[in-house]
This record gives sequence, C-alpha cells and structure tokens, in this order.
Amino acid sequence: MKIKISGHHVEITEGIKQSIENKFAKISKHYPSIMTLNSTITVEPHQQKLEVTTLYEGEQVTVNASDKQLYVAIAKVAKKLQVALARRKGVLSAKFHDKFVVPQTDLYQSS
Repeated sequence: MKIKISGHHVEITEGIKQSIENKFAKISKHYPSIMTLNSTITVEPHQQKLEVTTLYEGEQVTVNASDKQLYVAIAKVAKKLQVALARRKGVLSAKFHDKFVVPQTDLYQSS
C-alpha cells in the first residue's frame, strides 16, 4: 500500500512518516485491495488535525481526527479508518447475501 503524506503548516519528518506507516500497516494486511492512502496533516494553534482518504471497493472513505498531540491524532484516525472500512465491508457483504425475490404477477389468479 502506498501512503501519500502531505502537510499544511508542518514539515513532515521521518518520525511522522514512520508513525503513520506503522499505524496503517495492520490495515493494509486486512484490506489488501487498498492501493493508496492520502493523508493530510494540518497544524493550527493548539490543534493537530489529520485527514485520511482512500478508495475502497468503489467508495471513497474519509476519516478525520484531531488532538493536541500529533501522534495521538494518528492513532485516532487509524482506529476510525479501521472501523469505517469494516462498516463498508459489512455493507458489501450484506448486499452480496441478499436473497432474490421473484415478483408475483396477477396472471394466474382467476376472477
């Protein structure tokens, strides 16, 4: 899985890259069809925000998290992304297992 990291008002250090890659390594093992993750780190006064966007089975999945510490925000967004992907996977499997219902017509009913 390829992780694209961009920063707004922040310099992306090697430690930040390693932290993001380590947190999303588990997700890449559970969801091998995900090819890329786009993450944007924004630093505002007293707030670190992280937004992660990916494409999973034809649907764009976006999660956000913010905290005073960047590494806590990374952990939060990894957890939220895992939950969002599990929810999307459940929706897909529910649609796959729907039973086909044959519509009934009034042709064979006699008056």
